Amino acid sequence: MKAVVGLEIFSIGIYFFIQANIGLPPWDVLSMGISYRVPGLTYGDACTIVSLLVLGIDLLLKERLGFGSLLDALLVGKSVDLWAWVGFLPEQSTVWVGILFALISLFIMCYGMYFYMDAGLCCGPRDSLMVAIGRRLPKAKIGLVVMLINAVVLVGGYFLGGPIGLGTLIEVLCAGSIMNFVFKLMKFEPRDVAHEDFLQSLAHFRKMRDPAA
Repeated sequence: MKAVVGLEIFSIGIYFFIQANIGLPPWDVLSMGISYRVPGLTYGDACTIVSLLVLGIDLLLKERLGFGSLLDALLVGKSVDLWAWVGFLPEQSTVWVGILFALISLFIMCYGMYFYMDAGLCCGPRDSLMVAIGRRLPKAKIGLVVMLINAVVLVGGYFLGGPIGLGTLIEVLCAGSIMNFVFKLMKFEPRDVAHEDFLQSLAHFRKMRDPAA
């Protein structure tokens, strides 16, 4: 499934960022901070819990959700735990190599997003939250909405002891530009994707099993 492939690529990108050892993006700061505070809880467990909580908020805000949203919530965090267990990348101790790893990770994550979003199975929990809040603040640019969400998440992660550093700044400053570059390279326009929610996907599956229905 294309969405699963994209999410696995995305999780490898997060693993690269963690191993860069120069700080994490806002949502990962929060998840890692939670894992620090709860004994026995891995980053992946914390990431899954956060994603499911955000998914619940999305439902309360009446956002359209699909199998892609659920896959995002359940797969990404535990996949990062898997890559950490495999341990194919060493943790970096040199800042310049860490910066290189962080930039590579952003490219990997953006390619993962391309595959995942192109599957058209609805947005992940965090993107759905961005859309929901954006709709309720129609006069605010979407970039400002993202900044506000990231600021709240980052403050929460900071007080939980999550790792904030140069990598956090790199993600904030570079992620958008790298995403635009990757999407342009792949000739991909995410706003043109027609997404299927849960009900539409189930109807599609039933039709595939019984074409006469």
